[in-house]
Amino acid sequence: MQKSVSIVIPNYNGKHLLENYLPSVLTAAENANTDFEVIVIDDGSKDDSISFIQQHYPNVKLLINDKNRGFSYTCNHGIRKAKYELILLLNSDVKLTTDYFEHQWKYFAKQDTFGVMGRIMSVDGKRIEDAARLLYYSGCRIKANKFYYSENTTDENVFTAYLSGANALVDAKKLKELGGFDEIFSPFSSEDFDLSLRAWQLGWKCYYEHQSVCFHHVSGSTKTQIKSNFIKKIYYRNRFLLQAIQLSGLRLTLLPLHLLFAEIIPKILTGKFWIWNAFQEYNNLNDAISVSRNKLSSLKSKYNSSLDVTNIMQIINQSLEEKNIKRL
Repeated sequence: MQKSVSIVIPNYNGKHLLENYLPSVLTAAENANTDFEVIVIDDGSKDDSISFIQQHYPNVKLLINDKNRGFSYTCNHGIRKAKYELILLLNSDVKLTTDYFEHQWKYFAKQDTFGVMGRIMSVDGKRIEDAARLLYYSGCRIKANKFYYSENTTDENVFTAYLSGANALVDAKKLKELGGFDEIFSPFSSEDFDLSLRAWQLGWKCYYEHQSVCFHHVSGSTKTQIKSNFIKKIYYRNRFLLQAIQLSGLRLTLLPLHLLFAEIIPKILTGKFWIWNAFQEYNNLNDAISVSRNKLSSLKSKYNSSLDVTNIMQIINQSLEEKNIKRL
């Protein structure tokens, strides 16, 4: 059941991470006994990342952005160059176990699989950082911050609301059909949530495999290299964008009121003035939001799908009825 794999790793000032974790990626890929390639895309690093790859990993395909462009663009650069059947989207701060791929091949025997993600552990192995995600509404917000897994470790039908951009093995053809990540979310945040919701709405399923394990060096995230208020501004702007792109019906109609009274005013009253900048940037992207919504609508028409976010919730929730699940 093995399929060939392109491993796409975005990098920004991550030489120390590549030194520590790239060897584990190569070992896991070699143990998979299939054709593979590793693609590292450098996003304007100021450290010695480029020379490190060139000197120590000449077989790694190195792509170099013309300037710092953010996570979505950088990943899409690698996705466009990927030549194999599956694409593993992987952060540079993730360590793979030697048998990482072993339990994931089976999902791609199913015609409607978009992708599968493994269990993400803290770097010390003591805590589960990411597992399958439940999908639910909170007012006019789509949320997926509740984690679970099946206590039956051989269960092949554990759905997740979305695949983490740090660790997702996906069908390359389907990923390219979706156009990769939506670059409206650059420089980072919410792009993996959006991508998976788009896949689900075309009838493609996202799975979680508890027996595939990787370890995340959370302090290695590029976000830690950026000032806190900037992170908050981008995080909230992109959260607003996600709702505007993915909501429908009454919730979409009420979204402006929700943003004003549940997000903007409460934060301004507590001195968090960066929220106004986030809101302004969001409003300036109205045309881009329309483009993203229209692209999704066109793909749904192409695949004759009427699924929306509510339907995805129903699919995931119904799948839990006969499962013994552990909530995190």
